Amino acid sequence: MAEETKCSCGSANVAIFPCVGAANVGQLSNKIAIELEKEGIGNLMCTAGIGARAPGLMKSAEASDRIIAINGCPVNCASKTMELAGFKVDREIVISELGVKKTKDRDLKEEEVAEVLEKVLEILQSE
Repeated sequence: MAEETKCSCGSANVAIFPCVGAANVGQLSNKIAIELEKEGIGNLMCTAGIGARAPGLMKSAEASDRIIAINGCPVNCASKTMELAGFKVDREIVISELGVKKTKDRDLKEEEVAEVLEKVLEILQSE
C-alpha cells in the first residue's frame, strides 16, 4: 500500500478495536486491524481489555479522538463492547458485509486479507 494512505477522518489519534472472534471473519478483523496500524491509519487496541475495564486501556480509549470498531459479523461484538463501556464508535466496519462468508475455517489466505484490506481502506478514505 502507498505511504500516503490515511483515514479521511482527519485525526492522527485513531484507536482501532477489532473483533478477534473465533470464526474466520473475527480473525480477519484482527488481521485487518494490524494492517491498518502498519499503514498508519490508527493504533491497534485490545477490545477484550475494554470489556474487562482495564484501567490503562480505558484511558487510552478515552484519549482517542476517533474510534474504529472492526466487527467480524453482524453480531457487532467489538462495537457493542465499546458502547457498553461508554465509548462512541465513530466508524463501524463489518467484515462479513464485505463479501466474506463466516465460517469456522481460520486459515486466512493472503489474497483474502489483501482484498478485504483494500475494501476497508476504501471505506475509511471515503468518510
